Amino acid sequence: MSSLNLNIPHNLSKEEALSRIKNLLSNLKQEHQDMISDVHESWRNNNGKFSFKAKGFNLAGDIVVNDSNVQINSDLPFAVSFFKSAISDVITKKAKALLA
Repeated sequence: MSSLNLNIPHNLSKEEALSRIKNLLSNLKQEHQDMISDVHESWRNNNGKFSFKAKGFNLAGDIVVNDSNVQINSDLPFAVSFFKSAISDVITKKAKALLA
């Protein structure tokens, strides 16, 4: 397993950042529906848990929305770890766009 740990800064209120970041996975699923399926999210205050399948691989992790950043953490299966950089780039780009 390989860890994916992203820290995305924002200049929004915590509430606005939370509202926007809750759309991250659904937006990614819409844009990459050929690769992403079975998306599940659950939120408790500013802490979210997520899971989905990407090209048949199960991925899961957590999202924490803080006052000045959003932390996204996940353990990637070994076979997916080869694509860690690409996965990181897509998630970071989409999260930054949502938080702009």
